Amino acid sequence: MALVKWNPWREIEDVFDRYNREVGLPRSGGQDALRTGDWSPRVDIVENDSEFIIKVEIPEVKKEDVKVSVDNGVLTLQGERKHEKEEKGKKFHRVERYYGSFTRSFTLPENVDESKVKATFKDGMLNLQVPKTEKAKPKAIEVKIE
Repeated sequence: MALVKWNPWREIEDVFDRYNREVGLPRSGGQDALRTGDWSPRVDIVENDSEFIIKVEIPEVKKEDVKVSVDNGVLTLQGERKHEKEEKGKKFHRVERYYGSFTRSFTLPENVDESKVKATFKDGMLNLQVPKTEKAKPKAIEVKIE
């Protein structure tokens, strides 16, 4: 068994994360939590000229255990990572990964086409493409002064 250096700051972060989860507050990291689950996957959100791209890390979660929905301008990701069953003769020395259900919700900006959201799932990564709509160009209106 390998020795692991003790990091007191990591334990303090874990205590705060567990407390926040129990009282229903979002975890550190600026998450848009409207609903909470047992854990929350990490995401990257990137914007380019034509779309928003959301990359969600959900290793060891099956495609069938993930649901993506858009309702009233809110994109919601739900799913579950199932815990390994304990097998005879197998001892767990440390379990740091989160198991159980997860939920992440994001409020979409007004300039997206909710009906054209695409999702692909490969190698534990859920990739969402949220296309933008054509923005109405600002039109200058001249006002005459009397």
